[in-house]
Parts: sequence; C-alpha cells; structure tokens
Amino acid sequence: MAEKKTILLADDHSVVRRGVALIIREKFPFIETMHAESFDEVKVKLKDMPVSLLILDINLPGGNTVKMIEQAKQIQPEMKILMFSAFDEEQYALRYIHSGADGYLNKLTSEDKIAEAVQTIIDGGKYISEKVKEKIFENALNNTHYNPLESLSNREIEIAELLVQGEGNLEIANRLNIQMSTVSTYKNRIFEKLEVNNIVSLVEKYKLYKE
Repeated sequence: MAEKKTILLADDHSVVRRGVALIIREKFPFIETMHAESFDEVKVKLKDMPVSLLILDINLPGGNTVKMIEQAKQIQPEMKILMFSAFDEEQYALRYIHSGADGYLNKLTSEDKIAEAVQTIIDGGKYISEKVKEKIFENALNNTHYNPLESLSNREIEIAELLVQGEGNLEIANRLNIQMSTVSTYKNRIFEKLEVNNIVSLVEKYKLYKE
C-alpha cells in the first residue's frame, strides 16, 4: 500500500485550488490535499501537520517573494515545494529553483504536466519544463548572467531603482540633473536588458532579483 502523503495547495483563487485538487485526486488517489489562500494560512497549516509537497502560488497574499520558500522550509525542512504561477517560466523559474524550490510549473500547463511535476518531485526529483531546460543550456553556452540586474550599469541601476519607486521621467531628470531624453534612453536600455516592456513588469523583475 502506498504511503499516505499530503499536498498543501496554496493559491488565493479557489477555482485554481479546486481544479488542481481534482487532478491530483484523479491521478494520485493515495494523496490527501489541503488548501490555503494566504501565506499566513500556509504557515499555520505547516505548523499543524506534516506536508509532503507545497504547491505555492508566487503571488500569494502575505508572501509574494522568494522569501516564502525559506520561511516555509524553516517550518518543515524536508518538505518539497513546487512553485505554481502564470509568470513566464523563462523569466522566473531559475530564480525560484536557486532559492530552494523543487520545481516550477506554469498555470497554463496541461493536466498531464501537472501530474508529471507532482510525481517527479514526490519521487525526489526536480521539475522544470523543457523550455526552461533549453534556457539553462543556452545560458551555459553563452555564459549569460543568471541575475539580469548584473547586466545593468551603475547609472542604469540608479534609474531603475527610481522607476521602481514610482518616479517619472521628469522627476528622475530633475533629481539626477540630466535631460529627459537621457532618462528615456536609459529607460529603454533597462527595459531591453531586463526583457520587460512596462513598469509593472520592471517592478516585478527588479523585486525578484534584488532580494
């Protein structure tokens, strides 16, 4: 008889939790599922009972940073963690894997891939998609910076930080005593190097890699 295991599904959308729970129950009848809709609730439940696998939404209320992994592992060091997000795998997966997660799964993936990820991690492995594996190989061949912030110059870092803080082009120009056109040029370079196309994406990526 298979060992009884428990998976904690942490997502603030009930339809997502229920959908994943249905897939898990169908594929793994020996696995029990629990639900949490905030990171505070995750920590409470981790203190109450052992969990084999935590499926954790990146944008979970009360968490929303890579520090969630460290805090969860402090409560249950042996527990496995699978990040579950709609964020682009190529942009975010490696950061979370390097921070201690055991896998990264895109929310748009198929039911079979969800089952594959759960099985792989429960069996003691790591799970990333073929797309991310290709990215790792490409980075290794090209000796690409793992942390994209390292590709920014000191001035670009300075302007990026001001943009993240909500400063506009005019405010930055006045603060740094440079032309608005110069700020625009730096902003375009920052967006290109970090592979983002708006301020919201810049904030997300900067927060992810600055920690």
